[in-house]
Amino acid sequence: MLLAAGSGEVELVAVTTVAGNQTLEKVTRNALAVGTIAGLAGVPFAAGAERPLVREQVVAPEYHGESGLDGPELPEPTIALDARHAVDLIVETVMASEPGELTLVATGALTNLALAVRREPRITARVREVAWMGGAAAGGNHSPVAEYNAAIDPEAARIVLDAGWPVVMVGLDLTHQALADQAVLDAIAAVPGRPASFTLELLDFFRGTYREQGFAWPPVHDACAVAYVVDPGCMTVRPAPIDVELHGELTTGQTVVDLRHPAPAGCTTSVALALDAPRMWAHVVDALARLA
Repeated sequence: MLLAAGSGEVELVAVTTVAGNQTLEKVTRNALAVGTIAGLAGVPFAAGAERPLVREQVVAPEYHGESGLDGPELPEPTIALDARHAVDLIVETVMASEPGELTLVATGALTNLALAVRREPRITARVREVAWMGGAAAGGNHSPVAEYNAAIDPEAARIVLDAGWPVVMVGLDLTHQALADQAVLDAIAAVPGRPASFTLELLDFFRGTYREQGFAWPPVHDACAVAYVVDPGCMTVRPAPIDVELHGELTTGQTVVDLRHPAPAGCTTSVALALDAPRMWAHVVDALARLA
């Protein structure tokens, strides 16, 4: 959110929340607090689905803490929540825009987008692209083969991937290359203002949780999906068919990416595979400086 808010390359027009690494109530409160830090007055924030389409909710305090955003002290939000449901906000915003004008960035479960597609199928022809931080072509984190955002609502992921609009999967193959190492921390520390210090506090907490998983430096997942929209050239993206396993005893939630051959004509899904990390982090630092 901070990258989108501070970037000079994109305009953030709305923020929606969905049950994911924590309950909808906690995630929404966190979003409003970050929006307050970013100074996003005038941008609508709407709460969405409080559970997956058909499954029980799963949360991840082991990654992000009991609040869903542990580490920094969160301010009391000064942004009021929009009265609309997130699905209505998505549909109304897309239908009111020009075709190809809006890109949807999803950094959690795809429940809201799946419901929006079911509510108003015409949005698929109007959205320029969907950038999804989720899935993986090789290996998972929720299970040996399934990434968390795909695994907690695989039915929603399949609906969105099959909807016929362009979807770029910015998954673990890419985000595990976006490490907030000492050079990154030093660059952010040199930026004045609360958005930068807030980011450092988050990264310090993340470093502790990811160290327990074998990472010397924490990967920063969600910013990668926004970075793709800000600067697509910072990633190598390959068209490929992507499906989601729904019924496997050991593989539910796996995003099955077929990289054996060139994608067939008409393929609407792609996977991000390689990252120019210094180029991406330069955008992050620049955005934090703009917000200072």
